[in-house]
Amino acid sequence: MQQQWLIKELMDWTTRFFADRGLEEPRLEAEVLLAHVLLQNRVYLYTHFDKPVNQEERQQYREVIKRRIKGEPLAYIVGHKEFMSLEFKLNQAVLIPRPETELLVEEALEIAEGKEGLRICDVGTGSGAIAVSLAFYVPTAQVYATDISADALEKARENATRHGVAITFYQGDLLFPLLNEEPFDIIVANLPYIGSKEFILLDSGVKDYEPALALLAPGDGLDLYRRLLPQAAALLAPEGCLLLEIGHEQGSRAREMMQGWGETEIIKDLAGRDRLLKSRRE
Repeated sequence: MQQQWLIKELMDWTTRFFADRGLEEPRLEAEVLLAHVLLQNRVYLYTHFDKPVNQEERQQYREVIKRRIKGEPLAYIVGHKEFMSLEFKLNQAVLIPRPETELLVEEALEIAEGKEGLRICDVGTGSGAIAVSLAFYVPTAQVYATDISADALEKARENATRHGVAITFYQGDLLFPLLNEEPFDIIVANLPYIGSKEFILLDSGVKDYEPALALLAPGDGLDLYRRLLPQAAALLAPEGCLLLEIGHEQGSRAREMMQGWGETEIIKDLAGRDRLLKSRRE
């Protein structure tokens, strides 16, 4: 490499490098990684495009480029991901929040609109992205969250503190730690729903780096939800609402498992795929 590299030159070179290796958004990823190394935001890269990057920074940049090319997700390399316009700290103990999961939060926010003092529970909270978002946008609600992983709960607590929201966290399996709690008005869950056959076909960046505990589900992918349903039935207030994220081919089976739950609908995402089960307790 030449003795001196400017910010613009590094971005241009890395964009070409990433594009040649098939990354979908080579320019964006080049910018995010360089901004991460320089401890700046992406705007800084353009307002200081002719600023030299020193040797130590270039070495750090090479290392994160190598990690990305090996398949490590960008969000784990930089240690954060945006969700619902909030930034969440991440590590490999938690699943990276997906844009499609925002649909679940948006639906819960619609249910909560204009209501005071709601009790909301997020089952399998992971990074806390769902619970923190709900607590942030519904500040009058009492929000609870559970996860079986102590490491995940540590990160969720960090994110709650980061965004200044109060959430009551419990470690344990599904809703079991909350069975003596008062009823909830809304219960949400984005539990593992990928069966073993589908798991094998996942992109290596997901399969090799993200926690299998947060992805892989027994049986046909809905078994964890089937275990959750009796607990949710016991803990939902009258007219309470249950929201579950599901796989895009699970709509019909998800509806079948809701017999006896009253009004149930499958909500599609922006791509027109089954994504969310919504059911109101009679």
